Amino acid sequence: MKGIIFDLDGTMVDNMMIHHRAWQRKLKELGLDLTLPEVMQKVHGVNEEILERLFGDRFTHEERVVFSRAKEAEYRNIFKPELKLISGLHEFLLTLKESKMPLGIGSAAPPENVDFVLDNLGIRQFFKVVLHARNVSAGKPHPEIYLKVADGLGLPIKDCLIFEDSPVGVEAARRAGSSAIVVTTTHREEEFKKFPNVLKFIPDYTKIDLDQLKIIYHRASAYP
Repeated sequence: MKGIIFDLDGTMVDNMMIHHRAWQRKLKELGLDLTLPEVMQKVHGVNEEILERLFGDRFTHEERVVFSRAKEAEYRNIFKPELKLISGLHEFLLTLKESKMPLGIGSAAPPENVDFVLDNLGIRQFFKVVLHARNVSAGKPHPEIYLKVADGLGLPIKDCLIFEDSPVGVEAARRAGSSAIVVTTTHREEEFKKFPNVLKFIPDYTKIDLDQLKIIYHRASAYP
């Protein structure tokens, strides 16, 4: 294991419910009053595609883009007073820095949201490479973003361990040729049964031991 790559949403910050709350508020402005469980069930994917699915051709592409940006601004507004890393992650990052482990981020979030987290929490200095949704032409589960992060780190992707929270992200890691550690903030362990590249499940980072992680990694097979 020569490098570690992190997803952001759900992996470094537990923010998915914040996104749901932001969607609930903004959709109500458009006359669609959903409960949070309804939002969780119906609202997933790329923002513009969500709006098209919910409203058909009611809005132009340009209007969907504008609304999408407004939704993300609402998300940041809600999240800022609550913003924090998942428990134990800051200490883990310090350990990785001391060990001189190259670190990168490969997020499906827009750059405004990535910058919001990194700059407000003051953790940008830990990462050699930070890529977001606008750095790739294909989103997860396509492996493009993880391949690009590994390339930026100067490492083969097979030598990088990826931290993820979603099946789509783990599939992107698998297609790239990398093993994954799953943070169970947003999905249950049973949702990852079909993925042979998952090495370990963790609820947070409070009990992560780098030496043990290296042992787990090196015992694992190389996944295609």
